[in-house]
Amino acid sequence: MVIGGKNKKAKVHTLIGSDTEVRGDVSFNGGLFVDGAIIGNVEAKSGSNSTLNLSDQGSIEGQVRVPHIMLNGTVIGDVYASERIELAAEARVTGNVYYNLVEMAIGAEINGQMVHEADIRNPVLEMPQSDKPAGVTVKVAAEEGT
Repeated sequence: MVIGGKNKKAKVHTLIGSDTEVRGDVSFNGGLFVDGAIIGNVEAKSGSNSTLNLSDQGSIEGQVRVPHIMLNGTVIGDVYASERIELAAEARVTGNVYYNLVEMAIGAEINGQMVHEADIRNPVLEMPQSDKPAGVTVKVAAEEGT
């Protein structure tokens, strides 16, 4: 089974349907398409070039560790994408997102930190406490077509 449009095709080896709930950790190789719910961690087998595709109806409550991730559903937990993560318009993440490359559509939400993989390997030195700005909030709004 192949899922995706003209330029974004992903081969699916495992499908979790919309009426399915999996309780427990999921370890996979290849392509995993989730239209249902997973309550547990989702992890690609070590050394694989696997892809997770979470539909707008899908949800995961747990940590996600997959090289290639396409999110359009809900994740409650930290997400680790060692290669690439695509956050579609309906993507909702409550947790930190660790990434190498990221593509984010208008409407996607992350309630946590976005951490680039290079920042983990070469952490920036912390500012002394007295030099840190207090309570800085940044909001970015964009309109389609801009």
